[in-house]
Amino acid sequence: MPIPSVQTAHPADRPLKGLINVPGDKSISHRALIFGALCVGETAIHDLLEGEDVLATAQALQSYGARIERDDGGVWRINGVGIGGLMPPRDVLDLGNSGTGARLLLGLAASHGLTSVFTGDASLRQRPMQRVITPLAEMGAAFEAAPGGRLPLTVRGRDSLMPVEYQPPVASAQIKSAVLLAGLNTPGQTTVIEATPTRDHTEHLLRHFGADVEITEDSGGNRRITLTGRPELRPQTVRVPGDPSSAAFPIAAALLVPGSEITVKGVGLNPLRAALFDTLREMGAIIGETNRRMDQGEPIADLEVRAGPLRGIEVPPDRAPSMIDEYPVLAAIAAHATGPTVMRGIAELRVKESDRIAAMVTGLKSLGVEVEELDDGMIVHGNGGHGGPPPARRDARVETEMDHRIAMSFLVYGLGAQAPVKVSGCEMIETSFPGFAKLMNGLGGRIEAAP
Repeated sequence: MPIPSVQTAHPADRPLKGLINVPGDKSISHRALIFGALCVGETAIHDLLEGEDVLATAQALQSYGARIERDDGGVWRINGVGIGGLMPPRDVLDLGNSGTGARLLLGLAASHGLTSVFTGDASLRQRPMQRVITPLAEMGAAFEAAPGGRLPLTVRGRDSLMPVEYQPPVASAQIKSAVLLAGLNTPGQTTVIEATPTRDHTEHLLRHFGADVEITEDSGGNRRITLTGRPELRPQTVRVPGDPSSAAFPIAAALLVPGSEITVKGVGLNPLRAALFDTLREMGAIIGETNRRMDQGEPIADLEVRAGPLRGIEVPPDRAPSMIDEYPVLAAIAAHATGPTVMRGIAELRVKESDRIAAMVTGLKSLGVEVEELDDGMIVHGNGGHGGPPPARRDARVETEMDHRIAMSFLVYGLGAQAPVKVSGCEMIETSFPGFAKLMNGLGGRIEAAP
């Protein structure tokens, strides 16, 4: 059944209650598929995110020769081609809306002697790829891109790239991962230097599949990730934890609707990824952890959340890399807090699926929230108390620029508001959170197709 493009979130008339699982971690899902495709033999992935972004990566890997199928029990099984074994794709690789899939696969394609053409939807074709092209070209791959280093682009890879030491100009796990993926089929040692650590799922999974990865700190305090090329990756079983970025939305709703108590099971709490929960606790949120454990190098726990009053804070700018995708929902939460919440150091949000700073500022203003737009962030002035600021008009409609996280953020906002909030572009939610409205409604919310 098609997902309604415009949906309305109605103010919750009862507390949200329940025990839920959220979809599997998107970042880990992409990477697990890619590493499985680089093994000889069968890799089994449990709880893979079955969103459109991840499925686009799976389809591209099939074009390169990997066999990928989902069994009757929901386990995804990948029979790979081995490092250096990619087959020439017979068609253009369409990554849809997936920036992660596109950038990581560019790294993979660069280290194989074949030609690949990448494209995506209108949003992805506006996203910068030069940040990945630059180090891969330094290693020896050749690129022909649309103006501004954007898709559609052609990559002509080489079977023997030159190993590099590369320090990305911006903190980006996608740049790091693209270079390390290129380094897998490159003789010698490839090193990525990070001044600010970024999510390290790639490093954990490389080790899980048998690669030699060394992580050290240099005299300047930089993090050095060194991969020895051409390992023999071994097929593995991967269990994907719940995505903390997806968990953020039901957690936000539970914090905003009076009397709510929910538990989100099995959420990944990688410290380079899950800083939103620390930020919310500093705002006064009641978020407890139970059943904490480690799996494949990733910390995981069940999160128990209770509604309560929240206060505005100044979020440390150096926290941005570890919660960059969560600033939109944080802005929605901040509108319901007492006092201002200051978010700086997040200019990276301007080159996501949309300009997320501008989208949140425009949307919040349309709902009657006082918010200031900064070059590298925003200041949201919360009105305090439960119920939140009402929309400026009862027929208010928020335009989301076809961005899934903007759409979910304003739907969550509406559950805690004083009047319904109509949100456009909701079909894009399927890229990362299939079944979002059904899950939220199961907790006691009311999100439905707009009339």
